[in-house]
Amino acid sequence: MNEHRQDEDQNNKPNSNASFENSGHHGDSTGEINTSGISPVQANSQQRVLIVTAVDAEKDAVLRGLGDTAAEQFDVIAAGVGPASAAAGTSATLAYAVVAAGTRALAKGSTTPSSSDVAQASATSDGPGPLAGTGSSPAYMLVISAGIGGGFPGRADVGSLVVADAMVAADLGSQTPDGFLSVDELGFGSSIVAADAELAARLRHELQRAGLAVSGGTAVTVSTATGTAETAAELLRRVPDAAAEGMEGFGVATAAQQFGVPALELRAISNAVGPRDRDAWRIKDALDALQAASSILREVITS
Repeated sequence: MNEHRQDEDQNNKPNSNASFENSGHHGDSTGEINTSGISPVQANSQQRVLIVTAVDAEKDAVLRGLGDTAAEQFDVIAAGVGPASAAAGTSATLAYAVVAAGTRALAKGSTTPSSSDVAQASATSDGPGPLAGTGSSPAYMLVISAGIGGGFPGRADVGSLVVADAMVAADLGSQTPDGFLSVDELGFGSSIVAADAELAARLRHELQRAGLAVSGGTAVTVSTATGTAETAAELLRRVPDAAAEGMEGFGVATAAQQFGVPALELRAISNAVGPRDRDAWRIKDALDALQAASSILREVITS
């Protein structure tokens, strides 16, 4: 989610616990993760999917789209606003899967997880990350950062969807007399996490087949939501194929990468990236689009 919130009466959305306020942040969210509502890892648990939103309004839209059977395969959490909360909440939930496997092992009278428990509590990916392929990875096949956000004009219209090809921390770096340098250019790491390309393409295809407007490109993650044309232009200079702006995608993707789990970012566009114009925000339309996309997501993942 970007900065795009209104009060609930303006949001016109029933059963939402999030408040869309004027502050330029994501409404009411403590950032605390309650693992009591997260399903324990079960048989075939490597087929589970973790969906991470910023606030409850987004979480509720995703759950409505997933339907009554969501709990059979999906865990959906509202981790809080910004990349730090998103990364922390995602990591905590992924790690919980390992704890659940260990608890089951102890309940069986073993002091260590059995090979079957480890298999259930380990991602099959050998991708990058200190926990990848070590038997410490949680039993999720996929992590998705989902929510509403800004769309770059001409690339993602208001009311449409973006399934990102990559998640980029667009403001992670350093200012210099010659301009902005990313952490990549500074040699301090990477500001880019690639999405699962095959699944992203498949999801876009199915969303299009369902008659929903969707595009690809990069989803940029920022800690300060864009409010001027100058900042929007600077972001496009840094990330030429930017399509959507949010505040959590890179944090979610980085946490998933640490555990060797592939990631996606799904954004429903509520406003244009650029000059702040609250009257032009279409939050309800974006939440409706997120709900519709989530129903397709269930079909794509489970088919």
